[in-house]
Amino acid sequence: MSVDPRYPIGKFVPPQVMTPGVRQEMIEIVAATPAKVREAVAGLNSAQLDVPYREGGWTVKQVVHHLADSHLNAYTRFKLALTEDNPMVKPYDETAWAELADSVTTPVETSVVLLETLHTRWVNLLRSMSEADFHKTYRHPDYGARTLDQLLALYAWHGPHHVAHITELRKRMGW
Repeated sequence: MSVDPRYPIGKFVPPQVMTPGVRQEMIEIVAATPAKVREAVAGLNSAQLDVPYREGGWTVKQVVHHLADSHLNAYTRFKLALTEDNPMVKPYDETAWAELADSVTTPVETSVVLLETLHTRWVNLLRSMSEADFHKTYRHPDYGARTLDQLLALYAWHGPHHVAHITELRKRMGW
């Protein structure tokens, strides 16, 4: 059975029940993501970083920069939901962002370091949150109201999802 290269770890499936233990596991996944990204790109040269992870997909470099862009947005959404009453968040065109010059020409190390420092702050915030905090909401114009528990679950999947894009490409290419 072949794995769909778009979803090497499967499509996002939210947990049926969010318990403190499940939430803690998800926080640990978020905490580990930057190191997993660093490991996934270790030793790749500039030509390899410019290879798409699948036909029609982003390059490895664009995937890494997307992780930084997306996780910055998620962190901001956490902070907005924690400090405002059900704020409306602004979506962004992730495909257009991945095609901007900074996602094409900036060295991946820049976004790896950004992820490391961002996740230090994000995980500190996550670990400080109360049960009630995780039930706070924000509104997305396309998806409606979402809780911070739902956002945490999505990002506990999102990091490993994109890391697998890189690691599966490396396996296929023998890198």
